[in-house]
Amino acid sequence: MDYQQATEYLDSHVGLGVHPGLERISALLELMGHPERNHPFIHITGSNGKTSTARFVTALTVAHGYSTGTFISPHLERVEERISMNGVPTTEEQFAQAVTDLAAFVEVFAKKGERPTFFELTAALAFSWFAAEGTDLAAIEVGLGGRLDATNAADGAVAVLTSVSIEHTEYLGPTLAGIATEKLAIAKPDSVLVTGAIPAELVPLAEQAAARVGIPHRHLGREFRPVEVEQAVGGWLFEGAGVLASYPDLHLPVLGRHQVDNFMVAIAGVESLFGRALDQEAVKRAAASATSPGRMELIAHSPRVLLDGAHNPEGFSVLAESLAIEFPTAKWVLVLGVMGEKAIDQMIPPLAGRLVRIVATSVHTPRAWAPEALAERVRQITDVPVTAAGDVQEALAEARDAAGTEHGVLVAGSLYLVGAARATLAGRSQPQRGERS
Repeated sequence: MDYQQATEYLDSHVGLGVHPGLERISALLELMGHPERNHPFIHITGSNGKTSTARFVTALTVAHGYSTGTFISPHLERVEERISMNGVPTTEEQFAQAVTDLAAFVEVFAKKGERPTFFELTAALAFSWFAAEGTDLAAIEVGLGGRLDATNAADGAVAVLTSVSIEHTEYLGPTLAGIATEKLAIAKPDSVLVTGAIPAELVPLAEQAAARVGIPHRHLGREFRPVEVEQAVGGWLFEGAGVLASYPDLHLPVLGRHQVDNFMVAIAGVESLFGRALDQEAVKRAAASATSPGRMELIAHSPRVLLDGAHNPEGFSVLAESLAIEFPTAKWVLVLGVMGEKAIDQMIPPLAGRLVRIVATSVHTPRAWAPEALAERVRQITDVPVTAAGDVQEALAEARDAAGTEHGVLVAGSLYLVGAARATLAGRSQPQRGERS
């Protein structure tokens, strides 16, 4: 296959629906000779912060000289972003070859009457690519939940839970405790559990999950924490008080105070993986090189355009807090695109007082709200003017015009929307298709 054929092959598995369960992916990985067992990895779940934490883990391990594979989901623009080596996505040629190799196994698998979903294919693709490349270790992001996610067919050396909020209730249940239980199921015997900024009432659940499989539990604010956190131009200065050592004079050049916590979770995860303190200079280099595309990403000026992947109530609350710190006097025109299952009535209120207008739009996925329907829904929960735009390009043009020189443009509600906006503003083709399952 060439690159186009490879992406079309994966796209042919889009739309098979969400089918939580480990039977298909486990059988496929067994047929492939269990590539997921070729290297240890840090397994990362959470309602928010998974991708940033995976990127920070990668930066830390690469700074220590390890060849590191990274699997994230979803991609912003191009599907090969999901699979990277040392922070660099696979090339089109590498990706096409990896899909070609995988397809041979999938065809054998299909003869047994099984057809993997898009997400299952990308997870298997990551494991097989990392094994073929001789990866030392990996950072693997969960797609949905944890217990029945395709990535949970493999056993991580470290299990990370970044955060918990109400999301995907049709699959994970309606309560925080139930959702946390699903996510904590990635903690396995002989691993270490690391938890980030989870609600206090869920910490005992994490303790129980760790005790159930006989592993240590390390929690943000207890065994590790950031100290002396100060805002800097375009980022943050702080000292990292890790589980096994302290790491002074860190500069993290990304917006959002919550990213400091994500970086500390990454430090604790890598300390747990290595079983030792990290090199202070390597941690400094990792922090200084860290990026998090599509998360509080300032991508344009005049007017200012800020992209953020907030897509659930917790994400919007964190976004509102970050805006108050990073841009305390700014008002925003919000370009909003939302997937159908999201709790819109809990997403918009945290931004009250910061918005002057909302432009509702959509992206090319069946799960997205139609612009007019979304606009009508949002009008019921806000007093600011709300309009609808047929596509992202139209929405951005309208928002930038409305913002003028006085306000900024904020794009949020979906990572699919952020990817589309990112591509539009850069003059690139629209993002490729893809699903989390």
